[in-house]
Amino acid sequence: MSPQGKKTFAMVNYEECDPNQCDPENGICAALKSCPHKVIIQIDGVFEQPMINHELCQGCWECIEYCPLGAIYIKEIGI
Repeated sequence: MSPQGKKTFAMVNYEECDPNQCDPENGICAALKSCPHKVIIQIDGVFEQPMINHELCQGCWECIEYCPLGAIYIKEIGI
């Protein structure tokens, strides 16, 4: 029997996330601008909360460091 692997990726805490506070003039998520893999998008447009493509997240955690509101965190699941 092989050990079960784990997948880690970034998640957005939507209760804490507010692009209006990150960038009041442009409404662009600070974490979105920091992601070198471009897996964070504001699908509904500027001033809207971002979404993270969990399947493509590389776990570099740049987004966590750049989120001024602390709204992004690490999620780990068994695979």
